[in-house]
Amino acid sequence: MPKRAHGMSPKAIMAKFMPGQHAGGFIPLLRAYSGFRHRDTRQQPSDSDVLGRIGPLEVRLARKSADVRRAQRLRYKVFYDEMSAVPDAAAKLSRRDVDGFDALCDHLLVFDHDATVNVFGRPQPKVVGTYRLLRQSIAMRHGGFYTAGEFDIGSLIGRHPTLNFLELGRSCVLKPYRNKRTVELLWQGIWRYVVRNNIDALIGCASLEGTNPDAQALQLSFLHHFARPPEEWQARALPSRYVEMNRMPKEAIDAKAALHALPPLVKGYLRLGGYVGDGAVVDHQFGTTDVLIILPRTAISPRYIEHFGPTANRQPA
Repeated sequence: MPKRAHGMSPKAIMAKFMPGQHAGGFIPLLRAYSGFRHRDTRQQPSDSDVLGRIGPLEVRLARKSADVRRAQRLRYKVFYDEMSAVPDAAAKLSRRDVDGFDALCDHLLVFDHDATVNVFGRPQPKVVGTYRLLRQSIAMRHGGFYTAGEFDIGSLIGRHPTLNFLELGRSCVLKPYRNKRTVELLWQGIWRYVVRNNIDALIGCASLEGTNPDAQALQLSFLHHFARPPEEWQARALPSRYVEMNRMPKEAIDAKAALHALPPLVKGYLRLGGYVGDGAVVDHQFGTTDVLIILPRTAISPRYIEHFGPTANRQPA
């Protein structure tokens, strides 16, 4: 008989069926944007750009367009060479994952100072991870969020006019570095960015591999029944792109099997206290089925705030 989990929150379900795991144990694969920085979004290079260190790894914001290009090359390697995204002619030629949102975003980069590469004949620490961050104040001046192309987030934001939203996207980590240490460093960087910029809520698209929702019925149905947000945080996929997530009755879902089948990113957000919006979206270019992640800052457990916060003790693993 399938295990039932009626009336339990996503965090409670995670604790019940995946005990001992925490947010540091997931590998981010959120998606986002690319390009050169608009003048009003550019931050001056300084030591404050460094948001965390663990051993030889350092996480900081991109300081110049060359940093952004290195992040784009890493994204191409992961999304196109390793995964099933289909590049257009420009991406094939440049071997970079680029879109117009890159110019608006802050780019979080993880560098390995023990591994160097030659950049125009000069040794530089290797870029091994990246995350793209788009603040609401910037997005609203330049046409909105990337996520708005798949989900109706306008009504969600409109219900919280005093809150400050941050969009996360285009996250990837080089394969040899997909471990707890790198992920913890990324989240340490994100959390310090959240605090520094007075962010109240995080949103973004998370992806399930494949474009056949019927093959993902268990995962989608689990998220529909057990990760739905309260009314004030609800949002839906755009009508023209809406894919039904409710593909199995609640009582038929094996929660443990569903959790094991979910991508690590989605499980990580559930652990943190995140919700999933109504409806999925099939992205044929990237070969994925996307869901909307909604993570209010107030929903994040204090233990994770302590774990990723500035007082956390970061020792080399």
